[in-house]
Amino acid sequence: MSRLKSLEQVLSAGNLSRRAFIAYASAMGLAAAVSPMAFPSKANAEGPKRGGRLRLGLNGGATSDTLDPGIQLAMMPQVLVYGALANSLVEIDADGRPAPELAERWESTPDAKKWIFYLRKGVEFHNGKTMDADDVIDSINWHLKPGTKSAAKALVESIVSMKKEDKYTLAFELKSGNADFPFTLSDYHLVVGPQGTDLSTGVFTGGYKIKTFEPGVRAFAVRNPNYFKSDRAWFDEVEILGINDVNARTNALKTGQIDVMNRCDLKTVHLFKRMPGIQVMRQDGFKHFTFAMRTDMAPYDNNDVRLALKYAVDREQMVKTILRGYGRVGNDHPISVANRYHAGDLPQRQYDPDKARFHLKKAGLDGATFKLHAAEAAFKGAVDAGVLYREQAAKAGITIDVVREPNDGYWSNVWMKKPWCAVFWGGRPTEDMMFSTAYAKGAAWNDTFWDHPRFNELLVSARAELDEDKRRAMYGEMQRIVRDDGGVVVPMFSADLAAASDTIGHGKLAANWELDGFRAPERWWFKS
Repeated sequence: MSRLKSLEQVLSAGNLSRRAFIAYASAMGLAAAVSPMAFPSKANAEGPKRGGRLRLGLNGGATSDTLDPGIQLAMMPQVLVYGALANSLVEIDADGRPAPELAERWESTPDAKKWIFYLRKGVEFHNGKTMDADDVIDSINWHLKPGTKSAAKALVESIVSMKKEDKYTLAFELKSGNADFPFTLSDYHLVVGPQGTDLSTGVFTGGYKIKTFEPGVRAFAVRNPNYFKSDRAWFDEVEILGINDVNARTNALKTGQIDVMNRCDLKTVHLFKRMPGIQVMRQDGFKHFTFAMRTDMAPYDNNDVRLALKYAVDREQMVKTILRGYGRVGNDHPISVANRYHAGDLPQRQYDPDKARFHLKKAGLDGATFKLHAAEAAFKGAVDAGVLYREQAAKAGITIDVVREPNDGYWSNVWMKKPWCAVFWGGRPTEDMMFSTAYAKGAAWNDTFWDHPRFNELLVSARAELDEDKRRAMYGEMQRIVRDDGGVVVPMFSADLAAASDTIGHGKLAANWELDGFRAPERWWFKS
């Protein structure tokens, strides 16, 4: 890697432009090896200020929240851990590409079955220990331990072996090739903690150290003076408040009690846009809302019932009414137009009461009532969406009883427990990650408990396929299978809308998760 080292030295000396460097590095096949800190960022050019306390008021907090990265279900701990306390080997940049983080670079065999990751040297954990390959191995094994409930198990169980080549070099061997393996290691569950440490204690490598954590209520962290990224973690302190009521979040931002809020009220966001001192930030990525049916329970084990409910929803009206136009219609699968292999040629399912009535009659369930469980904790407008769905389905002779559930404990007491419920998904940057997390047989977050042999076969084959055309065809077939047989109604993809004081500075927003890929605490700053 002497060639790469010399290039970085030239760049740091100011003799090579960013654009020229990227073009040269891409031509040489070195893009994955380039540290993002080698480039002078726009943020640095504008001179962000260090200091201050960032106060975030977030929807998505519950008393069941935890710092354990494997089982986080809500926005509050996700932003706290992935955005403030911890790092993964890889991060997703603002353009949706994998970029080095705790790993400096990586390489693979031509079949993408064996990968070598070269770790960054000198990274310290919050307890003072220096990170090495043993810590990475131990952290990944956290998600594979007996009895684990980690959502990342499905992502890492394809790893056959992890071998420490030396203190800062780690070799992975996979069951089969995975061209997206760097994306996999960017997942927010797969952060790295010290070997032998319970990851739920919150001791990681991130820009901030945890001081106080009251699940669902408040978290407080202070800047890590030994953080390995000199151009990140600008705030002195980060405070995250759980504010599930959108009106309360809105008022808190208006009155200066918080600096940032997520999930703006779509009914009033146009007022925010005209309000002095407030900026509205929109991200269009992978986020989608679903109504998940447990296919292992009657009557949702009958695909005609599932099809009846899929034809009974008017997606365009749902986007217009619930999202106020801030989104796109879904097609009963989780792959966004922002995804690389989105099946744009797959016919869009239309609202068709006659077809819905046909499939319900075929299932022998004329006159049946279906209970749809929802809460605002699922997604903003979930209850209203359920009521609108009920009205649309009635035109097909289908009766839907919308059951309003408590916000607190929704993800532990309703999701994956009730036969049919409203669900929020942040999505994933690759098709394999999304399908492996929520649709593969036995996956921890397979919330429809769906098991389709052909789909499971394609999942493994597509992951290892390096031919672009063949891979695209495989993912296209998988999207069709989910649309036509899966237990999920996907009526809409939603834009992420957050609002902040105009004293907050930021660069281009990453769209892989809300609030700049969950990384607002690390990437943003106060302008003054």
